Amino acid sequence: MDYQKIIEDIYEAIRPYEKEGQQATYIPELAKVNPDQYGMHLCTTRGDSASLGAADTRFSIQSISKVLSLAMCLAIKGDDLWKKIGKEPSGTAFNSLVQLEHEQGIPRNPFINAGAIVMADILLTHLDNPEQDFLRFVRAVAGNDTIDYNREVAASERETGYLNAAIANLLKYHQTIENDIESVLHLYFLMCSIEMSCRELALAFMAFADHRREFNYDGIALTSSQVKRINAIMQTCGFYDEAGEFAYLVGLPGKSGVGGGIVAIYPQQYSVAVWSPRLNSKGNSVMGLKALELLTSETKESIF
Repeated sequence: MDYQKIIEDIYEAIRPYEKEGQQATYIPELAKVNPDQYGMHLCTTRGDSASLGAADTRFSIQSISKVLSLAMCLAIKGDDLWKKIGKEPSGTAFNSLVQLEHEQGIPRNPFINAGAIVMADILLTHLDNPEQDFLRFVRAVAGNDTIDYNREVAASERETGYLNAAIANLLKYHQTIENDIESVLHLYFLMCSIEMSCRELALAFMAFADHRREFNYDGIALTSSQVKRINAIMQTCGFYDEAGEFAYLVGLPGKSGVGGGIVAIYPQQYSVAVWSPRLNSKGNSVMGLKALELLTSETKESIF
């Protein structure tokens, strides 16, 4: 399969969409990002790769980081994790208060904001240095020690994160989180602020693409079965309230972030990341969604 030619052809096909949507302006630092950028990187389990555009430009991965925090929490807590967080698609916005209140403080899944805030609380409880430990794990899984937080983005999110603060308070009310609310939010926003490129994301998610390989990075170890279950949650919950549409059009487990990034895996075959900051109304990259839809359509490779 000539993935390089395929991703080049895909870019030409989706260029009519390059002005659709807008970046996440509700986060002031993300509003400053040039929205007219596009990058894509694909790497296979055989060691091949294909790259296009701004594939080496780092951006704030935002909710994509939730897959990595889930890996850490599942390694720490095992199945006890699911006593505090569900595994079902939300069907509502990623920052919904209504759903959380209706379900008495138990987040529907790890990838909505409430679920990720609970995971930040778990890391605070179980790690001596959660801020450093999370970053060290991300660097290990990506194989790059220069990856870092963007503290300006994290501060920007905290300044305008009224809904997330409300979610944290509701979680605290229901005793779903244990630690100080401000400490939990600080770690949550930091994790979302991590900057990675498409190339780095694709390489990092090879750990999930091939569950036959040992998953043990910086002491965070998962079984093959746990890796497959994380993939299942990416498939059903990875795209906010657009997860069904992504499954229908693309057919791969994946995760998006409001920084404009999307990463997806074709199990035992490849990992692919695409970035374009302009988002649709659901918070997913317009061109990123189109690119991945065409990728699986052209290659006829999906999990279905």
